[in-house]
Amino acid sequence: MMGTLSASLNIALGSLLTDEGALQITTNNIANVNTPGFARQRPGLAETPPVQLGGLTFGTGVNLQSVSSLRDSILDLRVNQETQQQGQLDAFIASGQQIQSLFNETAGSGLQAPLTAFFSSLSALSANPSDLNARQGVITAAQNLAHAFNQISTNLSTLQQNVDLSVKQSVAQVNNLTKQIAAVNAQVSAATSTGQNPGPFIDQRQQLLNQLSNLVDISEIDAGNGSLTITTSGGAALVVAGQSFQLTTQPNPTTGLTDIFSQGSDVTSKITAGQLGGQLQIRDQEIPAVQTSLDSLASGLANAVNAQHQAGFDLNGAPGGDLFLPPPPGGLGAAATLSVAITDPTKIAASGNGAIGDNANANALLALQNQNIISGETPLTAYQGLVFRIGNDVSSAQTNQQAGSSVLQQLTDLQGGVSGVDINEEASNLIRFQNAYQASAQVASVIDSLLQDTINIVGA
Repeated sequence: MMGTLSASLNIALGSLLTDEGALQITTNNIANVNTPGFARQRPGLAETPPVQLGGLTFGTGVNLQSVSSLRDSILDLRVNQETQQQGQLDAFIASGQQIQSLFNETAGSGLQAPLTAFFSSLSALSANPSDLNARQGVITAAQNLAHAFNQISTNLSTLQQNVDLSVKQSVAQVNNLTKQIAAVNAQVSAATSTGQNPGPFIDQRQQLLNQLSNLVDISEIDAGNGSLTITTSGGAALVVAGQSFQLTTQPNPTTGLTDIFSQGSDVTSKITAGQLGGQLQIRDQEIPAVQTSLDSLASGLANAVNAQHQAGFDLNGAPGGDLFLPPPPGGLGAAATLSVAITDPTKIAASGNGAIGDNANANALLALQNQNIISGETPLTAYQGLVFRIGNDVSSAQTNQQAGSSVLQQLTDLQGGVSGVDINEEASNLIRFQNAYQASAQVASVIDSLLQDTINIVGA
C-alpha cells in the first residue's frame, strides 16, 4: 500500500515540476512579447516510461523533455537575403541623391544655366563683334562655365572620398558583428551538445545575422551541432564555429581608395549587396561614370571651341588662339582643370576674315551649340543625357527599394506568425498549466495525507 502511495506521490511531484517548468516558459514568452528577434518557446511534455507489474502496465507520469524555440530557418534566411538587398539599395540611393543634388538646375546648381549663358554671350558678341563689353561678357561666361565644371568635379571627388570613408566604417562594423556572432555560435553549439535549450542564443545570433546582412552579402552554411559557417556570397570566410575572420582594408596604390581584403585576398569587387555593396557601387561605378561623362563634355566642348576660335581673328587682326586651356590628353580630369586661356577681351576671335566688325567666327562659335561635338551629341543634349542617367539610376533603385520593402514586410509578417508571441494563446497556456499545477498539488496533498494515515495505522 505504502509503495503504491509513494509511487503516486512521485508522479504528482513530477507533474508539479513539469507544470512549473511549463509555467516558467509561458511567463518568459509573455515577458518577451515586445523583444526584437525573440522566438517564442514551447515546452515539450512527454510521458515517462511506464512500468509493468505482473500483467498490468502502470503509467509513471510526465516530464519536461525539451524546450524548443519556434523558428522557420527558411524564412529567417529569406529575411536576411532581402535585408541584404535593402541595405545595398538604401546606401546607393542615399549617395545617389547627393549626386543628383549637384545637377539640381532649379536650385542653381548644374551646368545647363552656365552652358546656356556661354552661348548667349556668343550671340551678344555676334550682334556687336567690336564691343568690348560683349567681348568681356564672353570671357566672363566662359570663366563661369569653367568654374561650374570645376565645382561639380570637385564635389564628386569629395563625395567619393566620403563614401570611401563610409566603406572603412562599414568594414569595422562587419568585423565587430562577426566577432559577436562567433561567440554566440560557440554558445549555441555548447548548449546543443549538452542537451540544453539553445533558443535564446539562436535568437541572439539571428538578430546579429540580420544586422550583418544589412551591411554585407552573406551566405549561411549549416555546420552541424547548431553551428553556422558564415561567408560572403563570394566565399570569403567570416565566421567558422567560434572563430571570426576579420576583413582588412588598405589603400589602392592607383586610386588611393580603400580596397577590402579577406585573409590576404582582395574581395572588393566580390561584395555586391548590403550597405557595403551599395557604397562600393556608388564609389567605384556610379561616381566614376558620372565623372567620365563630365570630363568628356568638358573636353569635347573645350576642344571644339578652341578649334573654331583658332580659325578666326581677334580685334587686332591677329589669328585667334585657345579660348580655353587645352584639356589633358584623353580628357581625363578635364572637368576639374577646365579654365579660360585669355583675359584680354580684344583677343576674342570674332572675325572670320580679320576685318573689324566682322562676326563670321562669332557666328561659327555660336553654331557649336547645335552641333554634335560631344560623342555625336550637342553640348546641351549630352549634358541632359548625363542628368537623365543619374536620375534614372536613382529612380530605378527607389522602385526596387519600394518593391523589396514590401517583400521584406511580408516575410517579416510570416516570420512573426511562426516565431512571434500571441498574448491570447500564452494567456490560455498560462491558465492551462496553472490549473494542472494546482491539480497536481492537490493530488500530492491528498496522497501525503493518505501516507500519514497509513503510517499512523501501521504504527498503532
